[in-house]
Amino acid sequence: MPEPSESESDSARAAALRELLGVERWERLEPWAVARVRVRCADVAPSVVVKWAEGGPVQGRDAGWRLRTEVAALRFLRDDVGIGLAPRVIAADTAAGFVVLEDLAPRTALDRLLRRDGAAAHGDRLAAFARALGELGAATAGRAEDYYARRAGLGPVDPAADRAGRLAPYRDRGIEHAVGLGVPPEAGAATEIGAVADELAAPGPFLALGNGDAEANNVLLHASGPADARLIDFEFAGYAHALTDAVCLHVPGPAWMTVGDPAEGPDLAGHYRRALARGVPEAEDDRRYGFGLAAACVSWSLIRMERFALLDARPPGDRSRPQLVATLEAAAHTARSHRALPHLTAWFQRIAALLRRRWPDADQDFTDPVRFPAYQARHAPSM
Repeated sequence: MPEPSESESDSARAAALRELLGVERWERLEPWAVARVRVRCADVAPSVVVKWAEGGPVQGRDAGWRLRTEVAALRFLRDDVGIGLAPRVIAADTAAGFVVLEDLAPRTALDRLLRRDGAAAHGDRLAAFARALGELGAATAGRAEDYYARRAGLGPVDPAADRAGRLAPYRDRGIEHAVGLGVPPEAGAATEIGAVADELAAPGPFLALGNGDAEANNVLLHASGPADARLIDFEFAGYAHALTDAVCLHVPGPAWMTVGDPAEGPDLAGHYRRALARGVPEAEDDRRYGFGLAAACVSWSLIRMERFALLDARPPGDRSRPQLVATLEAAAHTARSHRALPHLTAWFQRIAALLRRRWPDADQDFTDPVRFPAYQARHAPSM
C-alpha cells in the first residue's frame, strides 16, 4: 500500500486510517504489505504497524482470507486465551482490508540476528523462540472450537484443511519425484507414509493453534537484554498438529542449510517440549511425542522434495541443492533418534544418497559443526 493519498486508488482505505489514527508518517516495510506508521492518536502508542490485503492468492488463500485469519488468531490469543505471545490488534476493518497492530519495535527478527552474529551468539534467543512455540501450543490445545467460532465470524473457514496443512499437496508431489528418480517407497515406507498422514490429520491432544509458518523470521526479540519472544505473521494460522511447529528446531527451513543437532548446543528441543507439556501432558510420553515429531519432520521434508525439478535445473554450486540433501538427512536423523518410522528413515537415506551422486556439489558433510554450524543461512547475509 502506498503512502496514503486522496489521489491513489485505495484512497478510501487511506482516509479511514487517517481518521482512525491521525497519521503523521508512513514508512513502507518492503517487500511486504506492511508499514510502520507514526500516529498522533492519544489512545495508541506513538507508532503502530499497519498490514493490508494485497496481492493474489498464495497457496490457495487470497489476501482477504489471510488478513481475516490473522485478525481472528491474534484476537483469540489476547482476548480468549489471554497470552501476550503475539502483537495486539489495535483496530481492524477486514472489509476495507487492513489491520492496525501493536508495534513490537525495537525487537527484530531472529533470523536477522542469526545471519549477522551466528547461532552461538544467540543461544538464549533461540531458546526463547523454542519456548514460545511450545507455550503457544500449550495455551491453545483443546480450544479449537473457540477459535473457529471467532474465525467463522469473519468469513468461511475449513478446519479440516487447516489440520491437513496448506502445503499437504506438495507432499504427494515430492513422493512422485522420488519415484521418478527410481527410488519409490517400498511397502513398509508406503505404509508409514499413510501413518504419517493419519497422525497429522488426527493429532488428538496435540491439536493446537500455530501461525502456519514457524520459522526464525517470524519471531521478534530484542537484540540484547531479556529474551522475550513475540510470534508474528498469523496469516496462515489454524489448528493443526502442534509438533509441526517444532520441525524448525530439527530440520532446515527455506532459509537454512542446517539447524544443528539438538543434542549439541542449546537444548532447543527440550525447551520446546517442556513448554508444550505444561498444557499437553502427552508430550511427556516418549513414544507418542517421538512419533508425532518424526511424522511432522518427514512430512515437511517430502514437501521440500517437491522442489527437486527446480533444483535439478539449477547450476552446480547453488546452495539449494545441498540444503535439500541436508533436509532429508536431518528428518531421517530425527526419526531414528526417536525410534520411529524405520522404513521411511531408510527410504530418505536412499534418496539422499542418490542426490549426492547426482549432484556432486551436494555431497558434503553436514554434521561438521565447523563448516556447517547450527542455523547457517542458505543465502548470504542481508544485513
